[in-house]
Amino acid sequence: MSIKELLKKTATEQKKALLNKEVSAVELVNAEYERIEAVDEKLGAFNSLCKEQALETAKEVDKKIANNEELPPLAGIPLALKDNINLKDTKTTASSKILENFVSPYDATVVKKLKENMIPILGKVNLDEFAMGSSTENSAFKITRNPWDLNKVPGGSSGGSAASVAGFEATISLGSDTGGSIRLPASFCGIVGMKPTYGRVSRYGLIAFASSLDQIGPFARSVEDAALLLEAISGHDTHDSTSLNMPVPAFSKALTKDIKGSRVGVIKELLGDGVSADVKKAVEAAIQKYKDLGAEIVEVSLPLLEHSIGVYYILATAEASSNLARFDGVKYGHRTKDPKNLLEMYTKTRAEGFGDEVKRRIMLGTYALSAGYYDAYYKKAQQIRRLIKEDFDRAFEKADILISPTCPNTAFEIGSKISDPLSMYLTDIGTISANLAGIPGMSLPCGYDSDGMPIGLQILAPALAEEKLFNMAYNFEQATEFHKKQPDLN
Repeated sequence: MSIKELLKKTATEQKKALLNKEVSAVELVNAEYERIEAVDEKLGAFNSLCKEQALETAKEVDKKIANNEELPPLAGIPLALKDNINLKDTKTTASSKILENFVSPYDATVVKKLKENMIPILGKVNLDEFAMGSSTENSAFKITRNPWDLNKVPGGSSGGSAASVAGFEATISLGSDTGGSIRLPASFCGIVGMKPTYGRVSRYGLIAFASSLDQIGPFARSVEDAALLLEAISGHDTHDSTSLNMPVPAFSKALTKDIKGSRVGVIKELLGDGVSADVKKAVEAAIQKYKDLGAEIVEVSLPLLEHSIGVYYILATAEASSNLARFDGVKYGHRTKDPKNLLEMYTKTRAEGFGDEVKRRIMLGTYALSAGYYDAYYKKAQQIRRLIKEDFDRAFEKADILISPTCPNTAFEIGSKISDPLSMYLTDIGTISANLAGIPGMSLPCGYDSDGMPIGLQILAPALAEEKLFNMAYNFEQATEFHKKQPDLN
């Protein structure tokens, strides 16, 4: 097998080739850089590269293989890192002008774990500015394109993370998910993307958007690879007070259990009006596939789901308004030139540094938190959030997992929704509620629309039931061929 063909394989297959000495880790990493050089001008996934660090890690892996030493499961497998996660001595920009030249002085906890697992980090990938968006068109630097059709969006906000894996520029990647920012791009780009239970993965070193919703998670070409990557990055962290002090299960060992008799709940509200005919057909075929595998299908209702977008856009913007107050030109990041006084420095710095969508959300959030409106908006949204969580609790009494389309539609044309924020916000209708409830969710390929664009199936599980989630996803993946189809980006 040529190295170009190997780049299109899963992490598990690449690891086998490394251990059999068919290829070295250094060759694999160099091949990825050649691929990035060849296609990234078209794709626009990477903001920056860290070649020296990645090759250093690859050399260490090769040494251990030469000495027949035991290696972590993903050692030597090239990874792309979302550019809102700190990697020491590299730029961490959150795709914003305000952080354009910020060089991180420390490693995020997930990055420390990647380094411990000897996973070479190729570079930082593009996102919607401060992770605010569903299309990766809100980046201050570039638009990332979908490897299946360069005129379409890859989804957001982790568009660079998804496009780099789907476009064979990295084998695995990390993104962050605040309201669907991992699952939506995974759906649009035809790969696996997974949001863990809130607190399963440390947020230390992730540039905060909405702290009670943000969670870092894996992108991969197979369910098994995603399980291995989640194993590598999970665990308690004293630097993050919301991190759960619980043992990390071996997610990848939970993939072979029989699912006969499992109860699969179909979310009634997410298969009704507004779902495209192609998406509906693909998800109905997925429901049938679960039936064929011996699962029992039950219909479940999440009556408060219709309020999730409203609740999310009050809570997330309120938290963003608070979190982004730190970007004021005082300690780091962009500072306006020659301000007359302190107030002018603050206002001009923020006006120059933030893009339109970020400004829109800061204003929405500041309004929701302001005197006289706090109880009417923020407090009420928190109360409904609690009720949405209770809807899920009731649904999980009837079913082991819940399924729905990840998104009501497939990837749309670049520019088609950018001037219509509401229409853009509605693409997250299927994903947002999992963040509000803090439960794990995954998107994996379940079909293609009439234009050949990927369709994602969303699977949700109760909090901390990642093993169940991975197993149910793996059984579906192995019984279908969707994960084997790949874009032609030549």
